[in-house]
Amino acid sequence: MSQLFTPITLGKLNLPNRIIIAPMCQYSAEHGKATEWHTLHLGHLSLSGAGLLIVEATSVAPEGRITPNDLGLWDDTTEQALADVVQAVKKHATMPLGIQLGHAGRKASCAVPWAGGGQLNAANGGWQTLSASAVPFAQQDESPAAMSLEQIERLKAQFVDAAKRADRLGFELIELHGAHGYLLHQFLSPLANQRSDQYGGSLQNRMRLLLEIYTEVRAVFPAHKALGVRISASDWVEGGWDEQQSVALAKTLKQLGCDYIHVSSGGLSPQQKIPVGPNYQVPFAETIKRESGLPTIAVGLITEPEQAEAIVATGQADMIALARGILYNPRWPWHAAAKLGEKVSAPPQYWRSEPHVLKGLFKNG
Repeated sequence: MSQLFTPITLGKLNLPNRIIIAPMCQYSAEHGKATEWHTLHLGHLSLSGAGLLIVEATSVAPEGRITPNDLGLWDDTTEQALADVVQAVKKHATMPLGIQLGHAGRKASCAVPWAGGGQLNAANGGWQTLSASAVPFAQQDESPAAMSLEQIERLKAQFVDAAKRADRLGFELIELHGAHGYLLHQFLSPLANQRSDQYGGSLQNRMRLLLEIYTEVRAVFPAHKALGVRISASDWVEGGWDEQQSVALAKTLKQLGCDYIHVSSGGLSPQQKIPVGPNYQVPFAETIKRESGLPTIAVGLITEPEQAEAIVATGQADMIALARGILYNPRWPWHAAAKLGEKVSAPPQYWRSEPHVLKGLFKNG
């Protein structure tokens, strides 16, 4: 029996298999509002047979968007726009839906990737960014404003408000975005966090904001729904956030009842030196799983069914996440099930696509 296609429970949320669709920014919203593109994109992926679909990084505040075209969930208008998308997807798909909530911090106010991705100034539609300290991401960027304690309290309230909206929308899981150099990661890393108050300095102080947001979101997000955290396990820069600090964070999250941890890396500094290759982040997931006991998602250049099966079967991680790989092949779980001799959920409208030699591949989903 394939371990990749065995069920798993995150908190009280049951997933039919261990294949997770990672949150992937689409840069296709209008003033934070989801559009028809999101219905098309998420509807497409929701029929893939994966165990869980996590909606892209969704900003809890307008100034927290990576680009002016980022998805948001900060008021009634953005909530209603996303409600239209979620309702359309849920009408035809049974796959559990999650959403990643975040704030870009000093990496906000940028052009979309296909327009260069550089920071936008006010004349070009940009805005003042925020961070733990007034340290820019890149030398050519304008310095972010170091957040005051009042702004930090407001940020926590924004995460709580967005979590309540996500619950009303019917999302069954929230993932807090503490990775890829965005605001929560900026507070974690000593490379970006040079504060001297209770949110800076020691490891415990640098973890404080993420842990407070986790605790406050957990208090308002129903207990039967899952809450997890995505982290970058390493900045890949000497003196930055690293694996052992990630283990310490994971252990604390475990004590707080966190349902899972999604282990990525990098994104905090242009000085990063990442040895990119198949499974290059899996050792981080393996260490964090072993040391913390948290259910763990591995991600990063996992492209082949046998590769994903080995990661789960050997206990390196409990789940694997697909991002670019499932954009390239939106039926990846179908093909993985065929290779591994398993069944996968698919709508009856697609059953006739089943190759004759694979009769029994599809099940009603």
